[in-house]
Amino acid sequence: MHEFLTIPAVFMRGGTSKGLYLLAEDLPNDLTARDQAILDIYGSPDMRQINGIGGADPLTSKVAILSYSKRKGVDIDYTFGYVGIKEAVVDYEGNCGNISAGVGVYAILKGMVKVTEPLTNVVIYNTNTKKIIEAQVPVVDGEVIFEGDYAISGVPGTGSKIFLNFPNSAGSKTGKLLPTGNVRDKLTLRDGRVVEVSLVDAANPAVFVKAEAIGLTGTELPSDCETNPQILEDLEDIRTSAAVLMGLAQSKCEVGPAVPKVAFVASSQNYQSSESKTINADAVDLLGRTKAMAELHKTYAVTGGICLATAALIEGTVVNEVCSSLAQLCGEVRIGHPSGVLEVFVDLRKSTDGQLELLRAGVCRTVKPIMDGNVYVSRKFYPQAM
Repeated sequence: MHEFLTIPAVFMRGGTSKGLYLLAEDLPNDLTARDQAILDIYGSPDMRQINGIGGADPLTSKVAILSYSKRKGVDIDYTFGYVGIKEAVVDYEGNCGNISAGVGVYAILKGMVKVTEPLTNVVIYNTNTKKIIEAQVPVVDGEVIFEGDYAISGVPGTGSKIFLNFPNSAGSKTGKLLPTGNVRDKLTLRDGRVVEVSLVDAANPAVFVKAEAIGLTGTELPSDCETNPQILEDLEDIRTSAAVLMGLAQSKCEVGPAVPKVAFVASSQNYQSSESKTINADAVDLLGRTKAMAELHKTYAVTGGICLATAALIEGTVVNEVCSSLAQLCGEVRIGHPSGVLEVFVDLRKSTDGQLELLRAGVCRTVKPIMDGNVYVSRKFYPQAM
């Protein structure tokens, strides 16, 4: 098969997402050719991704590109990419916390870091946000432990608990925790409605709006968007308007598909999950629904959850207004999403000069390797191999 090269790849579930983990050295040196190779591997652009490994879903069309780091105190450099499904694009604007959960695991599996027991701490530099991530991976007899009793919503069964810490994650793209300097701003939608929003940048920049402000309850599920496409239209209108206000784009038409995130929030209440399970109001501190590219997220993105939980602890934001007082006191925010609950731990403090400092934020995930082998890539993307 002289038309193809084979390159090492690990296909892995990280949290509630799936993606291919690749070494940068195995991809084309030219960045344009690299993206073309990744699109080819995933079978994009094609709504079914039938000619590649993509799962025709935003949560399973993701890629992690890894390399040894030359940065002091850092083990791995990691770049995350959203692989377009219908579009021939790999978007690197933001990071994915779920895929991040597999980076430390991959590094251990491939012998890229020194293993310590019972927990191996892997220091990761995310090139998308230029921020550090610390992954604590359980290890026994030099090997990663995948089985355990920890469960996360949106994933069947249980696994071992992998803790992700995002230290100093404020200002991931804008350089500021509050990009406009305000805890609330106003946006005018295309139909003339004016809505109050909060713009926050922690792990990934995001814009938040109260569900009631756009005629929703906060209990909506992804399936509701099929009967009410106005939900996604309003969210995209808010997201692109906020991007301009944040300084992430000059105009709405220039806003990328992945950043900023957008979410609508509501106070805790009983609701039915996508799996028809009742989530009780006392099990969550607030409800959150966010977008995954062009769809309503089936769970809640980890980096988006960090931003949401941080916003919940900032007095005066629309998220703070709907969040339980207990979460605001203890710094642990339980987000009720379509598949269940995401717990986020936030250490937000005021400095001596009264400025807010996001010292760290963390989540726990499970990871499962699915395939370890080689993937076929056309030689045409590797001119150096021709």
